[in-house]
Amino acid sequence: MKLNDKVIVITGAANGIGKALAYRFAREAPKKLVLADIDRDSLEAIASELPMAEALACDIGCEEGVQHLVNSTLEQHGAIDLFCGNAGILRLGGVNTSDADFQKVWDINVQSHIWAARAALPSMLERGSGYFLITASAAGLLTQLGSLSYSVSKHAALSIAEWLAVTHGHQGIKVSALCPQAVESNMTAGSDGSVAGIDGMLSAETVADCVVEGLDSEDFLILPHPNVKQYFQNKANDYQRWLGGMQKLQRQFADLMPENVIDGGQELK
Repeated sequence: MKLNDKVIVITGAANGIGKALAYRFAREAPKKLVLADIDRDSLEAIASELPMAEALACDIGCEEGVQHLVNSTLEQHGAIDLFCGNAGILRLGGVNTSDADFQKVWDINVQSHIWAARAALPSMLERGSGYFLITASAAGLLTQLGSLSYSVSKHAALSIAEWLAVTHGHQGIKVSALCPQAVESNMTAGSDGSVAGIDGMLSAETVADCVVEGLDSEDFLILPHPNVKQYFQNKANDYQRWLGGMQKLQRQFADLMPENVIDGGQELK
């Protein structure tokens, strides 16, 4: 997909990967960038630097917020060529994660993609074209040590991406799943030396470059960390051995996984 002259929506655009996507996409001369987040001030600051961008503050953790984002974009610009579902949050913790925390992670990391597709697909199908980019994380292909809710939600996000590609691919709908490991953002701040950066912490700008390349070739999996492909293959080829390796990694980093809660807002990841 070439991004020039396209109408593009980016959620979680106030920070991290979403912010980097906005600046990187702007270099491709899109028709319009609609930047969405709950952080209105940061959004407006970014939009003020990008002539083709506009800020739309909304909460994608509820269906009404996603519907407002999609409907407003369609009313103002007539189409959505690329919907980047990038917003996400992380909660550390295992089975004792509260239902309320788990639900919030689920709504933002999973339901937001379903709501986006529910709202945007009809117009895309009518035109016979449309593209969804879902930030699923390497955790969606592997797992997330220290966070049950994040691991489960990212597996689900990847499953949504797969299902959309399988079900609507013949109708002109394209899908990519962005699956990086650790990326410099508020979410990973202070995690140097932990499992988050075991294969290197990439800048959000590097990830954004990979996204443009992946969209250009319409790759389903966009893997800024090349190691992830091999890990995924190892998992498929010998599940038992992969589990043993992950158990070893869990023991290695167990002391660096406090049972606290991390939530920097929807702009993260």
